[in-house]
Amino acid sequence: MKPMRIGEVSKRANVGIETIRYYEREGLLSEPERRPSGFRQYDESVVARLQFIRRAKELGFTLGEIYELLGLWFKKAKCAHVRQRAKEKLNDVEAKIAALQQMKRSLLTLIRTCENRDSMEACPLLEGLDDGKRLTRGP
Repeated sequence: MKPMRIGEVSKRANVGIETIRYYEREGLLSEPERRPSGFRQYDESVVARLQFIRRAKELGFTLGEIYELLGLWFKKAKCAHVRQRAKEKLNDVEAKIAALQQMKRSLLTLIRTCENRDSMEACPLLEGLDDGKRLTRGP
């Protein structure tokens, strides 16, 4: 297969050029070979790795976690190791969902207490956010 330049890899993997360079600096991608002209040259495996990284990010994995997953992949780790990482990520997601649901309930309560009020004086929403600290108005 013909080597690709960074722009072609960027288009094929649907990631920015600076993202590719960043992933190289972070160790998620190997430093590519360079042509005599100094241009980086990549093979098809880099596109596949970038797509893997993008899909893992969409599932909420951090770059550090993705680095670990890639390490498990290349070490030919057991599926149980990867499954454990996925379970840990699922637990994180469920905790975030619970926190977001609590935030939603709190906001709905504040919004309901503010309904049918026109004056900013004694606004329950602002007072709820102020938490009794008595902000002073300023510029």
